[in-house]
Amino acid sequence: MLKGIPHILSPEILKILMEMGHGDEILLADANFPAASHAQRLVRCDGHGIPELLEATMQLLPLDPYVKKPVALMQVVPGDPIETPIWDTYMAILKNHTENNEPFEEVERFAFYERAKQAYAIVATGERALYANVFLKKGVISS
Repeated sequence: MLKGIPHILSPEILKILMEMGHGDEILLADANFPAASHAQRLVRCDGHGIPELLEATMQLLPLDPYVKKPVALMQVVPGDPIETPIWDTYMAILKNHTENNEPFEEVERFAFYERAKQAYAIVATGERALYANVFLKKGVISS
């Protein structure tokens, strides 16, 4: 254990966050996402929800200030009547960690899958909410 590091972040996740460079993306994936078949680097975080992981990650990870929307969500498939209240939860968390009031990009489902294959890492969670997957694009820390 270390002071100031959220306990939910495993040593493996911390290592990945440290290794990532400016513009690299990490995907916090819900329990339905095909993480193992898409990941270059896979971290298992079963049993944890995305909101708690997002809150912990945002305490350490700067978002990319050079892109308009450094956070990406899987767009709801047209015609799917599902509601996405978890997105409001994400927005509330992000408001505490960024000044960007519209950080979300919505990415079409199959384009999202292709983007996941390029992510630096995928964190497979136990999140059961639908359309809960969220990409975070790493920014820089200025001196």
